[in-house]
Amino acid sequence: MAITFFIWLNFLVPHPNTPIITFDGIAAFLGTASLTAQALLFLALFGIIFFAVRHLRLVAWNLREYGRFKQTKAYATLREGQGAMALMALPLMLAMTVNVFFVLGAVFVPGLWNVVEYLFPFAMTAFVLIGALALRILFDTFGKALVSGKFECARNNSLSQFLAAFTFSMVAVGMAAPAAMSKTTLTVTISMFGSLFFLGAAVLLGLITLVLGFRGMLTNGLAVDAAPSLWMPIPVLTLLGITLVRLSHGIDTAFHFHIPQPLIFMLTASVLGLQLLIGLLGYSVMNKVGYLRDFVWGERNSPGSYGLICPAVALAVFGMFFIHPGLAQNGLVERFSAVHIALLVPVALVQVLGIVTMLRLDSKLMRMQPATERAVATA
Repeated sequence: MAITFFIWLNFLVPHPNTPIITFDGIAAFLGTASLTAQALLFLALFGIIFFAVRHLRLVAWNLREYGRFKQTKAYATLREGQGAMALMALPLMLAMTVNVFFVLGAVFVPGLWNVVEYLFPFAMTAFVLIGALALRILFDTFGKALVSGKFECARNNSLSQFLAAFTFSMVAVGMAAPAAMSKTTLTVTISMFGSLFFLGAAVLLGLITLVLGFRGMLTNGLAVDAAPSLWMPIPVLTLLGITLVRLSHGIDTAFHFHIPQPLIFMLTASVLGLQLLIGLLGYSVMNKVGYLRDFVWGERNSPGSYGLICPAVALAVFGMFFIHPGLAQNGLVERFSAVHIALLVPVALVQVLGIVTMLRLDSKLMRMQPATERAVATA
């Protein structure tokens, strides 16, 4: 959620000397901004801090509880079953955390951009290690399924297995960041190769798990507890779309081939349109089974309900990419015109809805009970 506030700053606060907004750009803007603009800027900074702290606190708690959970029989059972793909949540969380640290450094550390070229290799190394962890989980899980032939497609009646594509797309977008921002050809080239590798993994696994998931749902109906997984393709599409936008900058830097801006409009429009279609389809199905009524606003509880947050974040983030690189940079919308402001309203509403849902789920689900207790309760 912290990323959504950063995106507002990145697209609305001028930063002519850097590819993304930085502390120095914010400081320069504050000196000339109106009181209203300053208030909105501080609101965005508060949002970044609040949700970054929340994220890091939960990361620490999850790592501690995961360590305890690994000592239980439930963990061994999970690893041997087809639910083992849920372990992909660990590298996904770690990749998200690297992105959060990147945002915090850019926005709150003065002069960081002066040494950013030295930081890119460390960032890429982190994503390679996280990607290696994800590959290890994938090979272990899929390898067992392929060897044993005991994967029960009928029980796979959700898109929960799509988590693998989500994880690899998160690694891919992180690996692509230096390609979009570095001025060093070697850094850009390595970044592009690594990003394309994990992008390919995300697309391949996405197609496989999408087909398997819909086969299971069409055969046995949706597993209601896993209904939020219907929206999981939305964040994956956001990550893949941003990855391609970043790689287009890398092509320009490393190979001196400029991608025409209208192609960026076609990319962002296609991705956003597909996201809206998936969103409407998922909402229709969840409405039919009463998921939002029962699990968000009602008394029924499921940790899987947090899967509703990422689609809201993803839609808000990619909405900004559609409005700015897609429309504004093609001259289709004038910045800060009435049309521009009107287009920003639904983005803000989706963001607010995501925050409200997150806080509602926190009030219901954040009991901080030990992993061992949960394992016993669900065994």
